[in-house]
Amino acid sequence: MHGGATEMPELVRLYIRQCLTGMALGIVFSMALVVLNVANLGHLVGEVDGGWLAFLLLCLFNGIVFAGVQFGITIIRMGRDDHEE
Repeated sequence: MHGGATEMPELVRLYIRQCLTGMALGIVFSMALVVLNVANLGHLVGEVDGGWLAFLLLCLFNGIVFAGVQFGITIIRMGRDDHEE
């Protein structure tokens, strides 16, 4: 023990790191959708009342999906043996 301080388990640190990475990717993806005006999202966010809320929710939900996928890919890659032929 280090004076009562406990260290976070490696798997929890991995989960947090991968979720933050996935959230960042989701936000970048959402920004790209708005900037490129895919499905007229740029107009929705910029011109409609409450468009900022639509953008916030788009970032949130894309971030959740990307975080789950990012963590899933990491876990699947952990069980893979690259030396198999």
